Amino acid sequence: MRRRPKILAALAAVALPMAVTGVSSAEPPAAPVTVQESGPDALAAAFKAASAQYGVPESILLAVSYAQSRWDDHEGKSSTSGGYGPLHLTAVDPTTTRERSGQRVTATADSLNTLYRASELTGLAPATLRADTAANVAGGAALLAEQQRKLGLPTGADTAPGEWYAAIGAYIGAEDRTAAGIFADDVFTLLAKGAARTTNLGQRVVLPALQAIPDKSQLSLLALPEGVDPVDDQSDCPKTVACEWLPAPYEWYGKPNPGAYGNHDKADRPNDMKIDYIVVHDTEGGWQGTLNLVQNPKYVSWQYTMRSSDGKTWQHVPHKDVAWHAGNWYVNSHSIGIEHEGFAAQGATWYTEALYRNSARLVKYLANKYDIPLDRAHIIGHDQVPGTVPGTVRGMHWDPGPYWDWERYFEYMGAPIKGTPLPVRVGSPVIIKPGFEGNNQVITGCSSTGCVPQGSNFVYLRTAPDDAAPLVKDFGLRPDGSYSTTHVSDHGARIAAGSSYVVAEVQGDWIAVWYLGAKGWFKNTQANKDAYTKPSLVVTPKAGLESVPVYGRAYPEKEAYPAEIPYQTVTPLQYTIGKGQSYPIGDRDIQTDYYYAKTFDGSTPLDQTQVVGKDRYYQIWFGHRMFYVRAADVNVRLSF
Repeated sequence: MRRRPKILAALAAVALPMAVTGVSSAEPPAAPVTVQESGPDALAAAFKAASAQYGVPESILLAVSYAQSRWDDHEGKSSTSGGYGPLHLTAVDPTTTRERSGQRVTATADSLNTLYRASELTGLAPATLRADTAANVAGGAALLAEQQRKLGLPTGADTAPGEWYAAIGAYIGAEDRTAAGIFADDVFTLLAKGAARTTNLGQRVVLPALQAIPDKSQLSLLALPEGVDPVDDQSDCPKTVACEWLPAPYEWYGKPNPGAYGNHDKADRPNDMKIDYIVVHDTEGGWQGTLNLVQNPKYVSWQYTMRSSDGKTWQHVPHKDVAWHAGNWYVNSHSIGIEHEGFAAQGATWYTEALYRNSARLVKYLANKYDIPLDRAHIIGHDQVPGTVPGTVRGMHWDPGPYWDWERYFEYMGAPIKGTPLPVRVGSPVIIKPGFEGNNQVITGCSSTGCVPQGSNFVYLRTAPDDAAPLVKDFGLRPDGSYSTTHVSDHGARIAAGSSYVVAEVQGDWIAVWYLGAKGWFKNTQANKDAYTKPSLVVTPKAGLESVPVYGRAYPEKEAYPAEIPYQTVTPLQYTIGKGQSYPIGDRDIQTDYYYAKTFDGSTPLDQTQVVGKDRYYQIWFGHRMFYVRAADVNVRLSF
């Protein structure tokens, strides 16, 4: 059963030190004063108080906080960058080094441990700054004011917002002026638009739109390198993403075996193979370790790695080449993979706004460049990539997992997930949009202490219209026929935001959809709607067929292969579409092909050859993962 967050009646009174405007950054904090505010406006009052006491314009403080956390406190839990609270005060190893192409840059303790510097400036304990929202706001204000003074720039709550451009850029801990300027630009863009929302604690905060002209020349005051020279850099990113080239190795390491090479394959995409998908991964580790791995020729590869703290991005493999990232060669051949610093089992504790924002920019840029639709059939998680044959289904990865906020991600792309709130009927295609915030589904197995209750991107499917009914079965994940579970890695009964299914039955507030060859039920009340109608092309088995197989790849028929290239058997998976069932089409323009690449030096005849077939497939919404079905097996119709 879903649980919605409780609205807190009050925030505890927090001691905030007096302003330190105009004094040395080494001066001890002044005697504290107390904010006596409670209720749903307490956080807004904390912003106002911190603005006055530390000499930071309230609009700047609000905008910086929104750009970091959308004013949420995430219940005092750390982000994947070691940041806490609405102002994302960070606490990480101060000896951390950041590696750029050809050099290592040691990050300063202040830039990576802003939580402890904020403690020094405010006199508030680090534990208080982590756990108490108003204290966290005060700490962020103190840091911004200190940075402004270090730059020799004016402070004061009434200073022009445009005077804070460099201090804002420095706040995120960027390693070069390019990244600092991108974050500052984000803050001023947000300032111009304004924002308003109710936080996870029920606090209502409003940032009125304000036209402010930032003094971008201030970036020259920051003691940071300029950033990567775009003339010398080979990376391919939008200008709004700080990006540099850090190549994955294409080299032969296994004499005399010509097949021992890594860690990607040369190709000529999209001139040969279409780029149909962008695959979202998480790193399951820190960004530096991830960069080390992709530079190992004996490891796998992906096109991009993105850092959590500021969205800094490294490109490793050119778009034209095939990276080894998805665990499915057909998908590899037609996709670009992006690794995001984070952990699937802890995701919303928490993927940062900088990560979502910069990744969305990169994906939108790539989608526009290669004509990839901005929808969940093409911008997919690794957890949507199917197994290639029955034996590989159970071993497929499940990142970025249940805590990746697909709805927010697509909003940042300017392509929000949406449908029509009309009454559903049998045969209607529906798109799933459960909302992320407040969609606190029961999830287990994150750690020995369990999973932190938090927003999630899916709803469960049950075997009957009953909250107590077992979850539906996934015979690919559980060949013994046991029911799916609530374990964080078990997506066998999950329909995620942006996915589409066809209604099979309706009973009151309960809807059954066709899922993995059977009916799966979920509750869809008027007050808590998860499904919206959306017209779609759907497939049904052709007349006379009792069932239709589904596939994990769209490989050519045997006749398409030249004699020198071994035929890749077209093997059905362990699922079938039954008579009378319908499933929406995610893509009907599927390129049926197989990319033959086996050696480093081309010693195999016809090495690096694309085998193109005449057989046609459709990509369909069938389960949690995407699947393919042969066009010859199904009829296609438009359903409303």
